[in-house]
Amino acid sequence: MLKQNCHLPKLWLKLTGVKFGSHLRLIGYPLIYQFKGSSITIGNDVKINSEFLSNMLGLYQRTIIIARNGGKIEIGNNVGMSGASIYSWKKIKIGDNTIIGANVKIVDNDFHPIDPQGRIDNDNTKVGVKGVEIGENVFIGMNSIILKGSKIGNNCVIGAGSVVSGVFGDNQIIAGNPARVIREIQ
Repeated sequence: MLKQNCHLPKLWLKLTGVKFGSHLRLIGYPLIYQFKGSSITIGNDVKINSEFLSNMLGLYQRTIIIARNGGKIEIGNNVGMSGASIYSWKKIKIGDNTIIGANVKIVDNDFHPIDPQGRIDNDNTKVGVKGVEIGENVFIGMNSIILKGSKIGNNCVIGAGSVVSGVFGDNQIIAGNPARVIREIQ
């Protein structure tokens, strides 16, 4: 099957106010939406795979990028992703030259309150929210989850299937559940 760059979704992005740079490649039809008061900015030379055959590791879904409740998503230049979910209520920043593997999830909030009564009351003011920052030249392995408050330094590698929560410096290999530093990259 031929992979084709879709232009119709770019028209949707323009109509909804999503900012994107030159040479944005959309393979398939991603779901990219910013709610009122939120923003999404996508850099130059970004490739977003959303077609199931666009990544032979197997995609579970199209790529989903959502900013709501005042959330901001900033995706740097020369970033690639396949079937990822990026969902912001505060801020998610992804540095230049980052590779986001198949089915990765990046969230800066808990979606629901931890407090039992808050869940019963559906009280979104009690939802935990803390920004996420991913440095430059990071490789995030397939099926990994990056949780709220995480900060990943430049040149890091996140092992496949890792659950990342915390602050990690530059040049580290991080893996596991919960993720921890496996070794330094020399």
